[in-house]
Amino acid sequence: MRVARGQIWHLPRLALILWAFTRATPWLPLVRSRRADLRALIVVIRRGWVRVIRDGQGVVGFIVRDGTVLHALYIDPARRGQGLGRLLLMQAKTEADALQLWVLEANHAARLFYVREGFEEVARGHGAGNDEGLPDILMVWRGQGGAA
Repeated sequence: MRVARGQIWHLPRLALILWAFTRATPWLPLVRSRRADLRALIVVIRRGWVRVIRDGQGVVGFIVRDGTVLHALYIDPARRGQGLGRLLLMQAKTEADALQLWVLEANHAARLFYVREGFEEVARGHGAGNDEGLPDILMVWRGQGGAA
């Protein structure tokens, strides 16, 4: 497994991984078009916020991080449960003293994952800050220094 900076040619695979999650998540309203998703992915790739994890077959997951803020973490559905998300998150932890993210309250699997990875709940929101308008939770990992 190799973590590398996301490149524009990874865009089709990143989109497929993202869309596999949105299609398989019945409680998640579809609020953006696929075209809007592609535009958003292009922006974060160009900003250098994307890291991908690859195996011999290609990209199997990605993380989007701007400094201490995690915006997204997605793994190919066929590859979930194999530690790939943990590897991406470990890479992010080596590059930041603290990390924070908003996770949708209804995303129980993600919430459990982040708790296992040392994140703590610090606040709750009513959805005003996310595209879906769903209740969310601010989670923070404080790293070695303990700062958030």
